[in-house]
Amino acid sequence: MKSKDLSILVAGAGAIGGITAAILRKNGFDVELMCRNEKQASGISSEGLNVRGVCGTFSVRIPAYTSVTQVKGKKDLILHATKAPEMAESAKALLPVLKEGGYIVSMQNGICEDELASVAGAGKVIGCVTGWGATMLSALELEMTSGGDFILGYPGREPDEFLAAVAETLSVIVPAQTTGNIMGHLYSKLIINSCISSLGAICGLYLGKMLGIRKIRNIFIEIIREAVEVSDRMGIRIEVFGGRLDFRKFISGNGFVANLKRHLMIRFIGFKYRRLKSSSLQSLERGRKTEVDYFNGYIVRNAQQYGVNVPVNARIVDIIHEIELKRRGISVDNFSDPVFSRFS
Repeated sequence: MKSKDLSILVAGAGAIGGITAAILRKNGFDVELMCRNEKQASGISSEGLNVRGVCGTFSVRIPAYTSVTQVKGKKDLILHATKAPEMAESAKALLPVLKEGGYIVSMQNGICEDELASVAGAGKVIGCVTGWGATMLSALELEMTSGGDFILGYPGREPDEFLAAVAETLSVIVPAQTTGNIMGHLYSKLIINSCISSLGAICGLYLGKMLGIRKIRNIFIEIIREAVEVSDRMGIRIEVFGGRLDFRKFISGNGFVANLKRHLMIRFIGFKYRRLKSSSLQSLERGRKTEVDYFNGYIVRNAQQYGVNVPVNARIVDIIHEIELKRRGISVDNFSDPVFSRFS
């Protein structure tokens, strides 16, 4: 199948979903867009989405709907770009418009493929690492803030011609590649989110200031240690993140020099991305649930299944849920919790 022959529905008109739909439509692809808000859907259909940033500046109208009954025909591909907590309910509603031989691409943060497969069927899911950044400025104004890539793969089997067509389609947005180890790539990004996004949600600091605190750096390291132990039990081969950060090498060695190198690397990350604000923190500030259940929560669920002790990741999940429920505030003082007392 040629990529231009694919009929596509993008689910989610936020920053990633909206820009994905807009660039595909601009390049002549058969694409429609699902929104949650009727006013937004009407605006996208009549006025168009205004996109700017590293992808250029343009405006494009896209057929946009709030109900699956409005979608025109069945689709080869559903690019699912809602927030992770909304994914299962949304995917279930969209199944009637997915062709028998079609697939749902999980574009969420975290690892959602298992849950998505429980809704759509194990053979209907394509895993995706979305490695570029975007911001929603308003309902009709989106900005691509950084370039990057897509990594696509079937959980549990090798790429095929259809997956190659999907990669060709998405490559009009950013470079796209296929892999036979999508779970390894997803888990690699999950570790980064479990450290940066979740710790930022707990303390409320920008990344540079947060990683300037030694105790938080030590917690950062322990999140990775626990995550790697769980991946070993699961049989996941973790890919090197961004082609540079090898988590297994990162946690190897216990001496003074090895530990100094770890702290220096984390300080470098903090300096390079010092103005980065946790996506989970932004969700909390908007009064929305975070995706922690698909970051640290994924580590914890699988640790329980395989009999691995992961006290740091488990407590991080609990603390963020407590913040979501307004039972505690966002503060560096949260790291005074007894679970973190061994870190200095």
